[in-house]
Amino acid sequence: MDEAKRESAGLLYGFFGVLAFSFTLPMTRIAVETMNPTFVGLGRAVIAGILAGIVLMIKRERFPTKAQLKSLAIVAIGVVIGFPLLTSWAMNQLPANHGAVVIALLPLATAGVAVFRVGERPSLGYWLASIAGSLIVLCFTFLNGINGLHWADLALIGAVLLAAVGYAEGGKLSAEMGSWQVISWALVLIMPFLLIPVAFAFSDELLQVPLAGWLSFGYVSVISQFVGFLWWYRGMELGGVARVSQIQYVQPFLSIIWAGLLLGETITMTTVVLALGIVLTVAKGRKTSVRRRVTQEKSA
Repeated sequence: MDEAKRESAGLLYGFFGVLAFSFTLPMTRIAVETMNPTFVGLGRAVIAGILAGIVLMIKRERFPTKAQLKSLAIVAIGVVIGFPLLTSWAMNQLPANHGAVVIALLPLATAGVAVFRVGERPSLGYWLASIAGSLIVLCFTFLNGINGLHWADLALIGAVLLAAVGYAEGGKLSAEMGSWQVISWALVLIMPFLLIPVAFAFSDELLQVPLAGWLSFGYVSVISQFVGFLWWYRGMELGGVARVSQIQYVQPFLSIIWAGLLLGETITMTTVVLALGIVLTVAKGRKTSVRRRVTQEKSA
């Protein structure tokens, strides 16, 4: 597959991943209304880990090397523990549409990590466009936060940083061991450490959770934590971490729409204008160059 086709395929896989992720904050918001945020944030990884383990056994995948285990630990801390746990706590405090715009910082953060971990070199135009979009995000946060930046916003920013590290590390590792193998092994290896905190978060109140709560929890467990990553890491494997991460700038729009439809949250003109500003400022960055290392393709 030539480079142009690889990038096009990567962008398509990346879009499917973003589409799956765009429901995550609204679904998490529904789940934490009747569930402990810790149970939602870590329990989803346990469910996804069971599914991943079944797939790995069926495929009879070889156990990762020592070097791969170190990278998988970074992936797990970022996208299996850190991002889900912090966003679950934040969604217990904030509207989903607020969190959706703050999460729009993720592409810039991912590209930054990719410079150090993957060796990609985005152009100056790329950085200028991404920084402009991120400044709009920060303006939104200060305009809509309680007395400015508050604790739930800090949790979201922490989630962004951890996810960026997990995305970049996973994208790098996907070129070596395959995209679906990365998220599957990360889930399986970290799952035993999550069983105890999830058990402590379990309570009799979970028996009273309505169907909508369990369906939302099921979505973030199966789709957000597993299936979405199969597409996402495959996209970064083919198209490059920095390039494909830019697709996430459409995620705020999608999440805001889903929050309005599923949660009845008000979609203010300020939110729409600022989200549009993010996409417009980064549209230029999509046309700029990103130098990346050429790696041998690994079928997934």
